[in-house]
Amino acid sequence: MTTTFRHSSGFGKRIEYWVIGLMLKEGMDVYVPLVDDHAVDAIVRRKDGSIALVQIKARSNTVKMGDASLFAAITHEQRDDYWFVFYSERLETTWLLTSEEFLSESVQNKTGKNIGLRGVWFNGTKKDKATGLRAEYVKERYLKYVATDFTRLAKGVA
Repeated sequence: MTTTFRHSSGFGKRIEYWVIGLMLKEGMDVYVPLVDDHAVDAIVRRKDGSIALVQIKARSNTVKMGDASLFAAITHEQRDDYWFVFYSERLETTWLLTSEEFLSESVQNKTGKNIGLRGVWFNGTKKDKATGLRAEYVKERYLKYVATDFTRLAKGVA
């Protein structure tokens, strides 16, 4: 099956709604802005009444080998109670980082057309001894951000 432009261009929005659906299944109060002018895909109201702003980023199965969890060209400066949800379809992995964690783990481009923008690369590649093929894996330093649920976000625990 070939991937159509319509299919690939809608991938990010489909994942946003999928992640929001997972949050709702966990009983979270989630609101979706009509406009994404401020890099906010979802707003979470916690049980204590505090608010978290959430940016959702996703990579599909169709990215080139080695880039399963490369998230680049992201504009970001420190924001209070701002969270990133990163999802890699190929690795079937979700990472959850606060604004502060993202800033400490990402690199900022010093030159080129994306100067000043940030990126983070959660995966590496290695040769599979059994098959001889390159395989992607989550880098050990980022395992602490792998999320199987949204408890940290729901509780506001950084």
